[in-house]
Amino acid sequence: MIAEDIEDIGCSISCFHKAADCLRKLSEQKCHLLIADVKMPGMDGLTLLKKVRNTAPWVPVMLITGYGDVPMAVKAIKEGAVDFIEKPLDRGFFLQKVKSVLKKSTFDKAHTSEPLTKTEIKVLKLILQGMGNKQIAYKLDRCVRTVELHRSHIMHKFGVDSVVDLVKKAALLNLEKNAQDDE
Repeated sequence: MIAEDIEDIGCSISCFHKAADCLRKLSEQKCHLLIADVKMPGMDGLTLLKKVRNTAPWVPVMLITGYGDVPMAVKAIKEGAVDFIEKPLDRGFFLQKVKSVLKKSTFDKAHTSEPLTKTEIKVLKLILQGMGNKQIAYKLDRCVRTVELHRSHIMHKFGVDSVVDLVKKAALLNLEKNAQDDE
């Protein structure tokens, strides 16, 4: 039913019964909004949110649940969810939220069909911690040129031309917090 409502407002959707299937497809297919239930088979919505934030941080994630409480909602927002909506869903309200998130998407110009690699995630986190190329190269036991190449790929995927813009987008996505949490 939710899928039909979203299609009715002109969106193309893909539905998945398991979070792992969603993550797999996310690496192959462009996504402008991910809507996930907190309770799903195999992986809960909060874990999915965390994984999406690490591999495709430009994808906005909206969580819905029938079992929510204030601490769970706070955790979801702190982890980077764009919204946390409790069931039963008011269709009009829900569709307005979906339209609003799609309208505000901060990564329309980013190359969102390309997820970050594991190494790019490491490099991004070190950039957000304030490290330069030489420091990152030393920490990851790589040559400086390799780090520069990863940095270039990250900036391309985020659709930015400078480290300042990269940090700004990371701040919008709350990635700076995640980089500090991993220390």
